[in-house]
Amino acid sequence: MRPLLAWLLLIPGFVAAAEPPLRVGMELSYPPFEMTDPQGRPAGVSVKLAEALGRHLGREVVIENIAFDGLVTALKTRKIDCVISSMTATPERRKSIAFSAPYLKTGLALLVAVNSPVQAAADLDAPGRVVAVKKGTTGHQYAATALKRARVLVLDKEAAAVLEVVQGKADAFIYDSLSVFQNHRRHPAQTRAILAPFREETWAIGLRHGDDELRRRVDEFLETFRAAGGFERLGDEFLAEEKAFFKAEGLPFYF
Repeated sequence: MRPLLAWLLLIPGFVAAAEPPLRVGMELSYPPFEMTDPQGRPAGVSVKLAEALGRHLGREVVIENIAFDGLVTALKTRKIDCVISSMTATPERRKSIAFSAPYLKTGLALLVAVNSPVQAAADLDAPGRVVAVKKGTTGHQYAATALKRARVLVLDKEAAAVLEVVQGKADAFIYDSLSVFQNHRRHPAQTRAILAPFREETWAIGLRHGDDELRRRVDEFLETFRAAGGFERLGDEFLAEEKAFFKAEGLPFYF
């Protein structure tokens, strides 16, 4: 038996309504995952991933550039349909939104000032320590609950947090392993990278509770995209050196 839409398409003059655009929220300030190209257009791993998802769903993709700490609210208030923004699927966030199956493994690491006595996360919570975090991240969440004696410096931008460490004003910046690796390479004389994660994490696509059909199709997409080598190609295109380094060191930051 033909589905109803197939019968309707046989009626002269009938035109099926187009699928609405898929509005994807991300903060375009985290290269090479979320960024803009020289012409100011959205670019990066997450943009390519969103475009592939749109093709799988048969929907045009509209990228909405939203500050990271506003993405969950934008999703819950239906300004966007999903979040693809290097977002960690944490128990705290799961109370507010749903998540797809994970698509990347990572972990919290430390960018440390070169003269800081900090050697591990256990050294952070001490009187006189200053620890920088980016607002709304899992590093921020960790510091808010685990650091009782250190001064936690909450900043809006990654670059501002890195600068605090580079200038010796902060002992450490808590962020994901890849960013710590990249920022240390930019400032090798002023920083140290402690890359072994003290908390492993996974990234996933954020969705609204109750959008079960979209979640099912997103999970279907992630499975087929991975099986077709899509994540490997993204890693080779945007993260070839980092991918090789982390795998060689046995550190979790890979698809």
